[in-house]
Amino acid sequence: MKRVWSLVVALALTLGAAAVVRAQAPPVAPAPAAGPVSGLQRIAFIDVQRVLARSAAGVAAREQLEREKATMQKEMDNKRIELEKLRDELEKKGALLTPDNRREKQELFERKRRDAARLADDFQKELEKKETALLQKVLQEVSGIIEKLGKDRGYYLIVEKRGAGVIYASTDADLTDEVIRAYDREAPAKGKK
Repeated sequence: MKRVWSLVVALALTLGAAAVVRAQAPPVAPAPAAGPVSGLQRIAFIDVQRVLARSAAGVAAREQLEREKATMQKEMDNKRIELEKLRDELEKKGALLTPDNRREKQELFERKRRDAARLADDFQKELEKKETALLQKVLQEVSGIIEKLGKDRGYYLIVEKRGAGVIYASTDADLTDEVIRAYDREAPAKGKK
C-alpha cells in the first residue's frame, strides 16, 4: 500500500510537470465532449487497484499471500488449541495441584499465551511486509508499462484515478484495461528470462 501512495505522489508531481508542458505547448482545441479518445486528448487515468485485482500477476500475488496467510492461521489455531488445553487443565485439576505446581502451570500458560500473541504479531508484520514487496513488484512493472503506453499514445499525463482526486473521468480516458492486457502479455515473457 505504501508503494501505491508513492506512485500516487509521483503521479501528482507529474501533474505539476504536465502543467508546465501544457503552458509551453501551443493551444489545443478542447476535445469533443463524447466519443473515442482523439488525438487532442492528452490526459488519461488508470485504476491501480483494478490492475492489482484483475491482472494475472496481481491475482497470483494475492493467491500467494492467501496461501501464506492460511499456513500462518493453521499454526495460530494449533497454538490456540494448546492454550485451551492448558487452561482447561488448570481449571479442572488446579484445585488438586500443590500451590507450587499450580503456579508453575499458570506461569507456563501465561508464557505460552504471550508467545502466541507475539507470534501472531510477527505473522501480521511478515504478511504486511510480503504484501508490500509483492505489490511493489507488480506496481513497478506496471509503471513501466504505463510509461511506455503514455509515450506511445502521446499523453501529457496519466493519473491514478483514486489517488489523484479525479472527480469526473470519461470512460474513454480509462487506460486500465489496456494496461492490464499489456501487463498480462509481458508477464509470461519476463517469467521465461
